[in-house]
Amino acid sequence: MTPILECKDLCKSYGKMQALSQVNLTVEPGKIVGLLGPNGSGKTTLIKMANGLITWDRGQLLIDGMAPGKETKAIVSYLPERTYLADWMSVRQLLDFFCDFYPDFQRKRAEEMLYHLNIDETMRIRQMSKGTREKVQLILVMSRKAKLYLLDEPIGGVDPATRDYILHTIIGNYDPEASVVISTHLIADVEQVLDQVIFISQGQIVLQKSVDEIREEQGKSVDQMFREVFKC
Repeated sequence: MTPILECKDLCKSYGKMQALSQVNLTVEPGKIVGLLGPNGSGKTTLIKMANGLITWDRGQLLIDGMAPGKETKAIVSYLPERTYLADWMSVRQLLDFFCDFYPDFQRKRAEEMLYHLNIDETMRIRQMSKGTREKVQLILVMSRKAKLYLLDEPIGGVDPATRDYILHTIIGNYDPEASVVISTHLIADVEQVLDQVIFISQGQIVLQKSVDEIREEQGKSVDQMFREVFKC
């Protein structure tokens, strides 16, 4: 089976700063994977590369066996760390935009989630709280029928109730044959939904194991293991 995401000896520098160094990893179809590391560890750089937004210096990155490009953008749904939605747009306009731009966008699914949250489709982004904006953006991303979902800090900066809803939405709205990569430093909040974890530190992969392996071999939770690996 072809991995949905594969990196081989991947390197990236910004001037003299090494953002990624000799990164090797594999994400199989049907997995929810935590890309876990402190701020500045290289998580966002790696996710942007997988989405075709920035290039690497050396090595190889493949999405479903292909280099990032037009073909991979059709199968990857990306949630950036910062809100990118134009604040003058209404929810309905955003639904129209996603329908026009993404052939795999499932409008009915998005409308059902918005209705469940009592989010008025005539409301503009500028009128929303941060938590509501985060929910709307996630609903749009998860309403695509993608093969790979790349979610960069989806629960950062929102209240615990919103975090719970976001995690519930991720679990309940992706194809079981698709994969989800969740980049975060909030380990305890996401551990319950993860199949596998990748620890990244200073641009290097320091651990890649299934959650079950960590619990069985180490007798620890992912959060405990993370604190041990990244202790100051």
